[in-house]
Amino acid sequence: MKTSKLTALVFFGLISISAYSETLPVVDVYETASCPCCKDWDAHMRKNGFNVQVHIVDDPSKFREKLGMPHRYGSCHTAKIGRYTIEGHVPADDIKKLLKESPTAVGLSVPGMVQGSPGMEGPNPMPYASLLILSNGTAKEYKSH
Repeated sequence: MKTSKLTALVFFGLISISAYSETLPVVDVYETASCPCCKDWDAHMRKNGFNVQVHIVDDPSKFREKLGMPHRYGSCHTAKIGRYTIEGHVPADDIKKLLKESPTAVGLSVPGMVQGSPGMEGPNPMPYASLLILSNGTAKEYKSH
């Protein structure tokens, strides 16, 4: 009996430890108050373990510029995660991969507002790609969806 209690405590203790083993940085999101898809992306990020801090602003493009993301890769919201800028409806798994691989880059973008991307779910999803934005302003496909 004592052995089974100890086993249970160790088992549940390990689950608790593993749940906290992946410490994700805070996501600072700059969005307007009137954009419902931004709120849906925030929820997607929270559901995937990120602590999301929303900053309601009049013009997210000003933050895009400050954070070094070229306007041609713009979308409806801009986020800062660690040293990276995230533009638009980038999937949480792509961001986790970026943080793990830690490439030299500005960040990731899903330009525009693509149906089927996180926060833009709907009846007619479109194929899209997350782009890795390099410091020289060019982009390369990071992951296709």
